[in-house]
Order: sequence, then C-alpha cells, then structure tokens
Amino acid sequence: MLFELIVFFFFGILAGTFTGLIPGIHINLVGVFLVSLSASILGFIEPIYFVVFIVAMAITHTFVDFIPSVFLGCPDTDTELSVLPGHELLKDGQGYQAVMLTCYGSLAAILIFLLTIFPFILVSNEIYEFLRKPFIMSSVLITASVFLVALEKKKTSALLVFLLSGFLGLCVLNMEINQPMLPLLTGLFGGSMLIMSIKNKIQIPLQKLEKPKEEIKKPLAGAFLGSLIASPLCSFLPGLGSGQAAIIGNTISKSSKKGFLVLLGATNTLVMSFSFITLYTISRTRTGAAAAVKEIINTISLDNLLMIILCNLFL
Repeated sequence: MLFELIVFFFFGILAGTFTGLIPGIHINLVGVFLVSLSASILGFIEPIYFVVFIVAMAITHTFVDFIPSVFLGCPDTDTELSVLPGHELLKDGQGYQAVMLTCYGSLAAILIFLLTIFPFILVSNEIYEFLRKPFIMSSVLITASVFLVALEKKKTSALLVFLLSGFLGLCVLNMEINQPMLPLLTGLFGGSMLIMSIKNKIQIPLQKLEKPKEEIKKPLAGAFLGSLIASPLCSFLPGLGSGQAAIIGNTISKSSKKGFLVLLGATNTLVMSFSFITLYTISRTRTGAAAAVKEIINTISLDNLLMIILCNLFL
C-alpha cells in the first residue's frame, strides 16, 4: 500500500505541474475527470489513492501556476493579481525573482498550515455555526464585496465588473452544459490573455536568474500575518478565494509589491490546504479539489486527514 501511495503522490505532483504551467487547464477540470473515472474503477483502486493524487496535484498547482502568470500574462482564478507586480518585475529582468517570491510565500504557507491546523479544527465548528446563520452569512459576504470594490481606484468600473461577473456565473451555471467550467476557465483565463499578449507584441527582456536581493524577512512576516488571518476566514465563506484573501490580508499588513507577491503565494496555498480541512470539520467544499475528494470518499476520516497533512508536509 505504501508503494502505491508514493506512486499516486508523485503522479499528483506531475499533474499539478502540468495544470500549473498550461494556461486555462485548471485542477478542477482534472478533478471532474477523476470523479467520472472513479465511478468505474473504484472497485479496483482504493479511494485513498485518488485522494492522495488530488491533494498532491492541488498543492503543487499552487506553487507552479504563477509561472505563466508572470511570464505569459495568463493567470487563472487564483493568480490574476500577480500579473501587474509580476510583469513590472519581468520588464526589469526580474521575472525569476517574482516567481521565487511567490514560492517563498507558498513555503511559508505550509509552515503556517502545520502550526494552525489543530487550533483551526477545534474552533471551526463554532465559527461556522455562527456564520451559517442566513443574515450573518449574507451580511459578511456583502460587506466583503463592498470592501473589495471600495479598495479600487475606479470604483464604478470595479462595481460594473463585479456585477457582470455575477451575471456571467448565473448564465453559465444555469445552461444545459455538462462541463460549463471548461469553456469558462479557458476563455477567461487562457485564451483572452494569450490573444492580448500576441496583439500587444510584448518584448520580454533578458532575465536575470537571481534570487531576491532585498531583505526577505519583512515580506515573509507580513505574508505570515496577513494570510494567517484572511485565509481561514475565506475557508468558511463561499465565493471568496485566494485572490480575495490576499487583498484582505494586504490591508491587514501593508507590504511592497514584492511583499504582495509573497502574500499572494501564501494565501493561494493556504486557502487550498484549508479547503480540505473545512471538508473534514464542517463537510463543506470551498475548492474544486475538495469537491472532487468529497465525491470520491464522501466524508474524510481522521486517517484521511492525517494523509492529507502528510501530503502537505512532504510537498
């Protein structure tokens, strides 16, 4: 059994690397494929192997998916905020440093996750029971939406984009399409940015393969504090992902552009990691990867949880 777990673990790493590097190919698409495939082969393969594969793929994806965001300008739903600061560094020949900063944040997130997982498990039920009340949940989501729009310089444009995105989601998810996320994700976060990059004919200068020269302790400390507060909160609230968690975290601990990349990497990995814990504690899915795990094994046992924690640790 140990050998099989290791094999699925490494295949998950390879799959996460593939989905992270290819614009528009998201782990949710692979998760849907695995769920449909598992119905016919679960009699031959233990469900825990699929869980290990999905967790390894999802966490690896959070490390790798900043590469196309920075170098190609093709972000997905979790890394769109890295395009502007990442491209500024890219134009200065520091694209490698931008990617390294997000990796520092993701590595810090693993440490934060291991330190906070058990306190999070202890208090999550009480917090969720408080937040799940209709008036409180709706009030918190409306407040968060107003807060995010108010932070933008062009508030009218931000509100228009917010309303249009909600309208698009309602239309797509209510259409009679088996896999509505495939055209939605590839169209919004893959094809459109590729077309813009080709149209603008952006010339990428020669890049310096150097690690960040400035003091990294301060950005890491800011990312630690911001992600520690914002990421668990977004694990309870539907509709808030790592991008929103990064904005909220950045208001808690103001940081430079490089520090924001560290924060974004940390929240990206933390939100994904906590989504599996949320599935264990309150049986709610906040990411596509967690939803795929729920479809395969229905409920996460303590043994499954320990396996998930080990996957995060070894990654």
